[in-house]
Amino acid sequence: MVTGELKRQVDRVWDAFWSGGIANPVEVIEQITYLLFIKRLDELHTKAELKAARFGEEINDPVFPDGFDGELPGRRPYRDLRWSVFTNFAPAEMFEVVSEHVFPWLRRLGAEGSSYARNMRDARFTIPTPALLTKVVDLLGEIPMDDRDTKGDIYEYMLMKLSTSGTNGQFRTARHIIQLMVDMQQPRPDDRIIDPAVGTAGFLVAAEEYLRAQHPEIWTDAAARAHFNGPMFTGYDSDAAMARIASMNMLLHGVENPTIERADSLSEGHPGLDEFTLVLANPPFAGSLDDETVSKDLQKVVKTRKTELLFLVLMVRMLRNGGRAAVIVPEGVLFGSSNAHKAVRRMLVDDHKLDAVIKLPSGTFKPYTGVSTAILLFTKTSSGGTDHVWFYDVRADGMTLDDKRTPIEANDLPDVLARWQNQDAESTRARTDQSFMVPRQEIVDNGYDLSLNRYKEIEIEEVEHRSPSEILDELDALEVQIQDGLKRLREMLA
Repeated sequence: MVTGELKRQVDRVWDAFWSGGIANPVEVIEQITYLLFIKRLDELHTKAELKAARFGEEINDPVFPDGFDGELPGRRPYRDLRWSVFTNFAPAEMFEVVSEHVFPWLRRLGAEGSSYARNMRDARFTIPTPALLTKVVDLLGEIPMDDRDTKGDIYEYMLMKLSTSGTNGQFRTARHIIQLMVDMQQPRPDDRIIDPAVGTAGFLVAAEEYLRAQHPEIWTDAAARAHFNGPMFTGYDSDAAMARIASMNMLLHGVENPTIERADSLSEGHPGLDEFTLVLANPPFAGSLDDETVSKDLQKVVKTRKTELLFLVLMVRMLRNGGRAAVIVPEGVLFGSSNAHKAVRRMLVDDHKLDAVIKLPSGTFKPYTGVSTAILLFTKTSSGGTDHVWFYDVRADGMTLDDKRTPIEANDLPDVLARWQNQDAESTRARTDQSFMVPRQEIVDNGYDLSLNRYKEIEIEEVEHRSPSEILDELDALEVQIQDGLKRLREMLA
């Protein structure tokens, strides 16, 4: 978590953009991300230089090759495009190098046909003056970005400032909620992971961090390493700016060539079917879409225009048999009475394996929205398999449930993970407990209602009250005492 002086340093960068005339938070994040990305490219090149020097070899596939780029006006050497070089130039020259040379080079960077190349094709440098660029570069230079975890915390803190999130049903997912979902699904080195509403790639970043921590064997196996840096991670977003930010965010976290595409996952030609082994997502709750914009394949499964239902259908279709998913849904998905709501719930319970329903507190996504939400965990089987469904009622997530969302001690999330990982003990839990199992047949008998309150039992504590006559007798006695006191007071005053 970013606190103290580090927080103040990041805030100064943000404030510099606002005072310099860039007030759109998405644009601020995008420009900061470009600069951090450029800095990261220089770090990668420096690392390659040191390795080549140590072994007396040439740099293999250098980021910044020797010589000049003939396609750039003014014939600047590639060396001048490095962060460590142009940040030492005078403000006017640095501004000219970044705007006229670095950004045209960025737009052409990446393997031809790669998702990175497609995302960066429209990269724009919008910092308006040399003075602002110099100030931002100096401020970024003061922030310690060498440690990968610190870098991730800083970037996460900046993403929190996306105050426009929440429009079109999109809003940022808190990092601790993402972490819970990733820890529960335990990504594996052979997984193919997708987020069909990727945003800034929070779920994919958390998954790659989990794999780094839990599976160090990836780095000693060439095939596993190539899978990690290539086909393991896929994300789609309909917003071009988000796709660019997600693409650069993944590279900033050390994933070299993920597939991050600008695409509407719910439209015709949606991403690969039966292709992935893990879905991690918080899809937008944007209400209803036009029939013309929704894939006919999805409409055949469930006739609806509700995005939250369509995304669930899409996720099932994306997964291979045996693939698993952790997805955030609005609570209405759990008990909605429309035919489409019931059909989707029936599909998860009867056709596949619904593993868990985790009810989140209603303030989890404040300040963006007060909508009540839940996490669904399921496994695609295409042949049923739901015997019991595990329910958990999260009452505290370690943060206040108001708009400020400040840290507090009360936190059920560690208990959620611990109980999930010890399912055998959950079968004996009572319906009055915070977590419990519900047999599939009971869910079927209740019309596939998945709301926790449908199955939770409220424990009513018996309180033995005194009889009315006893209370009246006590009042009479008090009245006598009061009258006696008043009488003695009058006698004293006479």
